[in-house]
Amino acid sequence: MSAETPAAPGQFSRRRLQFRAWRGTRPFWAGLFVLLAGFPIMYFPYAHLQLGHLTLAMATTGGAGSLIIGVLLVVLGVSLWFQKHVRTFAGVAAILLALVSIPVSNLGGFLMGFLLAMVGGAMAVSWVPGVPSAEEPVRKDAAGTGTAPEAAGPDTTAPEPAQAPAGTPSAAPGETQPQSEAPAEASEPNDLSGTSPANGANGRHSAG
Repeated sequence: MSAETPAAPGQFSRRRLQFRAWRGTRPFWAGLFVLLAGFPIMYFPYAHLQLGHLTLAMATTGGAGSLIIGVLLVVLGVSLWFQKHVRTFAGVAAILLALVSIPVSNLGGFLMGFLLAMVGGAMAVSWVPGVPSAEEPVRKDAAGTGTAPEAAGPDTTAPEPAQAPAGTPSAAPGETQPQSEAPAEASEPNDLSGTSPANGANGRHSAG
């Protein structure tokens, strides 16, 4: 892609979101503070302050020690970015190196490197990976939108018609099914022949 070709729309936003996702999975700010703490600790023991025609050398006998402390802080800061499982060790080591830099490296780079290393080390020790929160299940209706559970009410549905017993022919559509015959009486009709003892006529029925 040439320099004159504009960037694709949304590419910057996509890169920014990717960086944010990468930054959220590791102690980014702790590593940044520890990394920045190493530069003032390394720089001041070898720097020369020019005041007009006067050159003030701030080099001390602990210049080599300051260089080692600064390099170690830079390495620990980078390790916090790419090796997040060593965050506890790196944080404790950064705090110890910050304390050692006070007598060795001009009060820890005039307290600038000391404070950055202390804050970064404390953040590295206290950092823990985030746990995604479990989403509550949402009840969805047929359309796919979330709805609240409906209150229980009286059942207003009509009862289903009783099914005909097996073997009974069903009526064709549009025709009415004839009513079933009345059930047979439980007892037989009175026998008028006079032979039934239940009619109380002793075998004969009276005429008239």
